[in-house]
Amino acid sequence: MKTTLRSTLISCFALTALSVAAQDDAALLKKAKKIHEKAFTVDTHADTPMLLSRGGFDITKDNDARTTNSKVDYPRMKRGGLDAIFFAVYLGQGPRTPEAHEAAKKRALGIFDAVNTTLKETSELAELATTPEDAYRIGKTGKRVIFIGVENGYAMGHDLPMLQKFYDLGARYMTLCHSSNNDICDSSTDPKGAEYQGLSPLGEQVVKEMNRLGMIIDVSHVSDSTFYDVIRQSKVPVVATHSGAKAICNHPRNLTDDMLKALAKNGGVIQLNLLSDYIKTIPASPEREGALKELYAKYSIKDRRGMMTLPEAEQQKARADFMELNKKYPIQLATVKDAIDHIDHIVKLIGIDHVGMGADFDGGGALADCFDVSQYENMTIELVRRGYSKKDIEKIWSGNFFRVMKAVEKGKTRELSLK
Repeated sequence: MKTTLRSTLISCFALTALSVAAQDDAALLKKAKKIHEKAFTVDTHADTPMLLSRGGFDITKDNDARTTNSKVDYPRMKRGGLDAIFFAVYLGQGPRTPEAHEAAKKRALGIFDAVNTTLKETSELAELATTPEDAYRIGKTGKRVIFIGVENGYAMGHDLPMLQKFYDLGARYMTLCHSSNNDICDSSTDPKGAEYQGLSPLGEQVVKEMNRLGMIIDVSHVSDSTFYDVIRQSKVPVVATHSGAKAICNHPRNLTDDMLKALAKNGGVIQLNLLSDYIKTIPASPEREGALKELYAKYSIKDRRGMMTLPEAEQQKARADFMELNKKYPIQLATVKDAIDHIDHIVKLIGIDHVGMGADFDGGGALADCFDVSQYENMTIELVRRGYSKKDIEKIWSGNFFRVMKAVEKGKTRELSLK
């Protein structure tokens, strides 16, 4: 009899605890949803222009992320509560010859055209912004806000006036390099290693000109020595538009604690990349790696982004092959909790004023539970779960990055006034 009574009491206590936990979780979700809806949300890096420039992608439709291999469109931005996003004019690193540089400039301008044409054709749904004030104004109309950045200084070749051209076309940052060294600086992932031990003489000129124009310098992808050169030479704050904390995931693309401290001292911001390999060390899959190597060799490309350089017919075949490969050897993805571990580390190290979001969607960014922009609310839910305040979350989603935008613009005005 006593045993039965004890079991009954234990069951009642367990049910009560579960009920309280469920109520607490419901209250947390309600709080997170309210914060997410009211916060002005910005993602500082997406490679969606690669889809726009190849044609056949309708950004006005609610596309399925897994069947279309796309992570961003207007309906999903709205569903995920994402107000604004930076579209990257991305170029992979090519030959460093005068002819190749000219071709790269033309390709970059073609991508700008694709973005601007898309915005003209969808003006009732989205609009270009170049300042935080633009973004807030556009956001109040219910439209999605599109900013533009340039990824890889290869797009300008040796032509400094191209920076003015990019700026006039709407670009408000430029990532100095990509996965290989270029004529501006050393990359963090070039297999040949350092070439200049930081910025080249051209790179030093680029830093000065970007400061003069009011264009933000993006240190994502650059080597550690390049990072420190930029920090020393830039007169205004810099950003890493899509990077992570090396202490949490030891990848050469991520920033060390010393780099994060230097970034904070500079007044800059690190925007969290959601590419799983930069979030968490994923155990290698020899089968998947071997299949990828064969796929890239088949199409004579270096990586997945290389597909975008292929003729349209080959692109379609390569994309179909890639999707079949993913079905056969699914990629292991990090989680939202893994991603917020980076934010926790950064905040504890350098404070809440120096971190934001830059997922690298459509360029590899994807988490198991934040697979595309439609699931962005999950990031806010986890932040609330970990005790971040409404004010903290608003800083992460846009406040910190917009502060840098304003500082860079103000620095430009001061520089021009000295002339």
